[in-house]
Order: sequence, then structure tokens, then C-alpha cells
Amino acid sequence: MKIRDLSVHHLRIPLVTPFRTSFGTSHTKETFLVRLETDDAVGWAECGAEEDPLYSSEYLEGAEWVIRTQLAPRLLALGDALTAGAVRDALEPVKGHRMAKHVVETALLDAELRAADMSFGRYLGATRTRVPSGVSVGIMDSIPELLGHVRDYLDQGYLRIKLKIEPGWDIEPVRAVREEFGDDILLQVDANTAYTLRDARHLARLDDFDLLLIEQPLPEDDMRGHAELQKLITTPVCLDESIESARDAATAIAMGATQVINIKPSRVGGYLEARRIHDIAEANGIPVWCGGMLECGVGRAANLALAALPNFVLPGDTSASSRYFAEDITAPFELEDGHLAVPTGPGIGIDPLPDALAEFTVATTAIDLR
Repeated sequence: MKIRDLSVHHLRIPLVTPFRTSFGTSHTKETFLVRLETDDAVGWAECGAEEDPLYSSEYLEGAEWVIRTQLAPRLLALGDALTAGAVRDALEPVKGHRMAKHVVETALLDAELRAADMSFGRYLGATRTRVPSGVSVGIMDSIPELLGHVRDYLDQGYLRIKLKIEPGWDIEPVRAVREEFGDDILLQVDANTAYTLRDARHLARLDDFDLLLIEQPLPEDDMRGHAELQKLITTPVCLDESIESARDAATAIAMGATQVINIKPSRVGGYLEARRIHDIAEANGIPVWCGGMLECGVGRAANLALAALPNFVLPGDTSASSRYFAEDITAPFELEDGHLAVPTGPGIGIDPLPDALAEFTVATTAIDLR
């Protein structure tokens, strides 16, 4: 299989409400799609990197440069031997840059599966036709504002609430949600690396609220700190930013640094590595769930296929399109009884809508294949 055309489509999509985490506040979704054309099909994928290197060291402009100058030439060098399965070894000499690798591998896999008339879900090993949906609730200006948003999401049917937290916005918001909505709702928190091990006694106060988990409380490179923290609190520690590979997952499990893993395909280099992490976690009795990077429909479709694998036993951040966008780049994903349907068409099972693509595209770059 040969690549005939490769282009990058930069998008700017307004969010329905600002989304605030410990990293900052987003008002728009800045991302890019990769369009990859082979002799047999066209594949699409969404880059998980953000505009600035805050969530991770990668960022959109850098990811495009790496694709153009480092990754594409290595893929082209494979000639007819190019397959999605060959991408990992071909790109191994390039250190890191997993989000850039993810988007080219995913676009190639999409094209490959479209040509084979096979869905992402079937290829990855999905065992369900729909997946339970949770929602991530950003940091708010006040408790009443937070409670209003949580009430709206529960009324919409979301099965799990995740609260973003940071120092100064943690115990009281969680307490307020529990008091307002009771002990029966599935509730978890996400710190996005905002604390240190010195905060262990403070974080132990969250044990009173019967949370599903606390996600990434400490810096991503502090695996030992997470293991120590887990000894001091009863709330299960879940790792996100710390897990960039199956090797990381195996290490974290062996160290006792995590009891749950959030798998984000873009963070780990693609869906094939994400499946390896799923399998390692399953073999060790560690549940996983599928996180998100505020993806538009292109990225959301592939995430839903991954979230349908058997060890994804907790609701993920695979929310409906309307959670973030008044208009998505694809046909919208809609919540039904707290679940989203897994696309069944070839590849990711969905295409960008031409009018939406034209409306939200701010720049397009053709990558030279000579």
C-alpha cells in the first residue's frame, strides 16, 4: 500500500462553554486532521495534541513539523510494504512524539480498514455495540455554577461525573456534589498533576466521598510518589499522563502506583499500543477506561471503538458531541440511555462533513511526498 496524498487540515471549533482545568481555560478546540489517501481508500485521523505544551510536551505546531519532516519520509520509504502494523517499527528511531505518531498511524489504519471493509471495533476486538458515557466537568467560578452543570449532565443521562480539581477547588466541590446528588452517582476527580506527595494528608480527605478514583494527582514522572500516595489514601489512584506505553503500564502496576488506568490513544502513540495497554491491564486485574482530549467526531469515533473492548469496565470521557460543540465536524454522536453507539461502518465509520470541514478549517497544508 502506498500513500498517494497526505494533508493536514487545521481546525478551530468553538466550545459551547469554556473548559477549565488546572492547565488553563479553553474557549475553542484547536486541532488538526490528517487526511491520508492510498490507492484504495482515504483515511482520516485527529491529532490529540493541544495548541500549547501544557498537558504534555507535544503541541500542534510541533506535531505537524514532526509529521512533515520526520514521520512521513519514513513511511514513504516503506513503499508497498507500508501497513498500519509496520508503522511502529518504522517510526521507532524517532524518539517520543507519540501524538504525532498516533495521528499518522490512525489515518493509515482507517484507510487500510476501509479498503478491507472492516470496522475499527471489529479490528481492535470490540465486544459491545455501545459504551457507557461519562462527562468531564471543568473547574467553575462557584459551587452553585458547578451544581447547575452537574444537574444538567445527569438530566441528560450521563452515567458518571468527573470533576476537575486543583488546590483550592477540591474538597468543597466534591462535598457539594455528594450532598446535592447523593451517594449513588458514579463520581471521580481529575487533578491533572496539580498536587505533590506533600498534599497526601489533604487528598486523604477525599476518601470520605466514596469516589471511583482520583486521576493523576501527582506529576507524570513521579511514579514512585503515586505508589506512596496509594498507601496513604483509600481512593484508588488512576494514572493518565504517566502512562505513555505498555511498558509504563506494566511498571506502574508492578510498583503499586495505580489501581486504574485511563487510556488515551493519542497519548500512547496510537490504538495498537492502546490495545496492548488494555491487554496488560486486563491480565493483571486492573480496570481501564477511555479518556478524551475534547475530540471532535473524527477522534471520538475511533475512541468509541476502543472503549468497546472487554476491560473498559468504567464509563469513559466519550461524551456526546453536544457536550463540547454546537456543531461537530462529523454527524453528531448522541447520548441514548447514557450510552453512545460504536460506529460499525468501515474504518472509523464516519467522515467529516464537507460543509463543516470548510467552515472550521483555518489552514490546510499538503505534505510533499516526493
